[in-house]
Amino acid sequence: MRVQLRLVALLSLLLPGVVWAHHGSGISYDVAHLWTTWATVAEFNYKNPHPTMTWDRKLKDGTGEHWTTELLTAPAPLVRAGWTRGRSEEALKPGTRVKVYVGTARAGGTSGIVMRVENEKGEELLSGMGRPAPQAVDMEGVPMGLQPTGNDKLPGASPSGDR
Repeated sequence: MRVQLRLVALLSLLLPGVVWAHHGSGISYDVAHLWTTWATVAEFNYKNPHPTMTWDRKLKDGTGEHWTTELLTAPAPLVRAGWTRGRSEEALKPGTRVKVYVGTARAGGTSGIVMRVENEKGEELLSGMGRPAPQAVDMEGVPMGLQPTGNDKLPGASPSGDR
């Protein structure tokens, strides 16, 4: 009985930390202002708590950008929707051309969260799992995509972006 009591006490101390450890997407990324672009997958990693994907995109002037992103959907819901590790890695192997729906990191730059991935036929891969495509601005070829401005920045940051 004494061991069980200690175990319960230990869990009650540790559980709140685990619950608060996961971040919400809205605090880190500008999910209210999504944008789309065509991208070429550089690397896809099917991992917890969110899969990650790096991709490249061509700009109107012919130069390129390299983006580092995480996907909104975690592996457990992906598996339930039929997107196992093997199927996901095959669909997003390096060199695959996809359309991504991106929320840029609130800190700006070339990192963000991918809310949806479509193949060249317009078929959904991974993220929305059957939900309609979110509204997004087409930023194909526009340098840096859609960067957060003003109130879209991190809480505590000035509108000019200075910290």
